[in-house]
This record gives sequence, C-alpha cells and structure tokens, in this order.
Amino acid sequence: MNKTLTSIGAALCVSLVLAASGATAQQVYDPMRPAANPLAPLAAGPTVQGPQAELDPELGNLPIGPGAEDTYYQCVACHSTAIIRQQRLTDDRWDYLWTWMIKEQGMQEPEPEIAEQILTYLKTHFSSER
Repeated sequence: MNKTLTSIGAALCVSLVLAASGATAQQVYDPMRPAANPLAPLAAGPTVQGPQAELDPELGNLPIGPGAEDTYYQCVACHSTAIIRQQRLTDDRWDYLWTWMIKEQGMQEPEPEIAEQILTYLKTHFSSER
C-alpha cells in the first residue's frame, strides 16, 4: 500500500513538473513561438543588424525596398505590420510560416512571383540570419 502511494506521488510530481515546464509527450511545432537563443542576453529583444533602413509610414513603417508594397497589402488583410516588424525568424521559419498561414489560417495565396517577392522581402528585412 505504502509503495503504491509512493509511486502515485512520484508520478504526480513528474506530471506537475512537465505541466509547469510546458513539456508534453508530443510537442507540435509552433511557428509563432520565438526561437530560444541561449546565448542572447535575458532582456534582449529583436534588434536590426547593420544600417537602419528607411521606413515607409504609408506602408505601416515597413522598410522601403522591393516587395514592401506587396508585403503590406498581403499581410495587413489579417494583422498589423507591427507583427511583421517584430519578427526575427530564420529563412526556413519564414517559409514554414508562409505555408502555415495559407494552409491553416486561410491566407489568400498570391501568384508565385508575388509570393517569392514577399518572402524575399521578409527574409531580407526580418530574418535572424542577416
């Protein structure tokens, strides 16, 4: 009896630790969850490397450049440009997120040339790889 209670108590403790840490038996990839960088300072937020690009206030303060206008009109149909501007995703995560928004969120898929221009713009200005 005592051994059973000890086993149940240990299982309960493990369950609580897993629940508190957010761990599950099967974790699903969430493209919106920021990637952890163990080398980053604790209080650091996204920063832009290199010279600051000129921003276009008519396009929600997106950086001026090829693809800015297409990016603006494609993205603001669902969310503000603030969501875009705060991102620092890898190029692969941008590709995944694009597919996820089309398949899971119902985003209207643009023509392939426009999609490529938008993804190039996003990767150029909002990538963690640059």
